[in-house]
Order: sequence, then structure tokens, then C-alpha cells
Amino acid sequence: MKSLKALLIATVLTAGTAFAQEDVEPTDPNAIARSELMKMQGMNAGILGKMATGEAPYDLAKAEAAKASLIETAGKIEATFKDQGAADPASKAKPEIWANWDDFLVKAKALGDAVGAMDVASAEGIGAGMGAVGGACAACHKAYRAAP
Repeated sequence: MKSLKALLIATVLTAGTAFAQEDVEPTDPNAIARSELMKMQGMNAGILGKMATGEAPYDLAKAEAAKASLIETAGKIEATFKDQGAADPASKAKPEIWANWDDFLVKAKALGDAVGAMDVASAEGIGAGMGAVGGACAACHKAYRAAP
């Protein structure tokens, strides 16, 4: 019984620490800019993803706006990530980005290309394009994003 109680307490404390770490925001201006850019990308990918799955109603104007924003933010990745800045424990960017800069830029370009190729004229078109967009995001995050 004591070991079960200790396990439950450890689980709760570990979960609390994980949630607390997620709430920590970067303080370095470079890390803040990167975080804001990624949040904007996530928001717009979410808009498109929800339309593709039927979780949100299809809306051409919103789809076009989300696509345009994703193209714009993908185009800002190089400039936004160029300066690593000070070490910031809240940053999710791995130092490997700057050690493998050319590969990082190839992955950023792949995102822009995938978004640019997406047909947002219908929910089905969005769904067909989201695989490539998600794959581009995952490829970069797997290599260059620290686990939350």
C-alpha cells in the first residue's frame, strides 16, 4: 500500500512539473520571436486541419488566409532563427539548428513548398495537402525541436 501511495505521489509531482515547464515562456528576445512564429504556424495549421477533418466548417476565406499566413511565416523562418541568442531554458529550439544550418533551411523550405502546393479550394484539397505539411513540420521538429 505504501509503495502504491508513493507511486501516486511521484506521478502527481512529475505531472505537475511537466505542466509547470510548459507554462514557462522564453525570456531571450530571439527565443521569444521563434516561439511567436511557431505559435502562429501552429494556429494556422490547426485552422486548416480542423477544416480538413470536418471539426470546423469549411470556409474558403479562412482557408486562404491560413494558407497565406503559413506561407508568410515559413518565409520568415530563416531570418527569425538566424541568431541563436542567449541560452534560454524555455526555448524549444535545439542548438543543432545552428550546427546544421543548411539542413535546417532545407527543412524550412520544404514546409513552404508543401504549404504553397496545398489546394485550399475544398476541405478535401486541404486534407490531401496536410500530409505533406505535417510531414515537413515533423521532419524539422524531430531533428531540431526539444521535447516539451
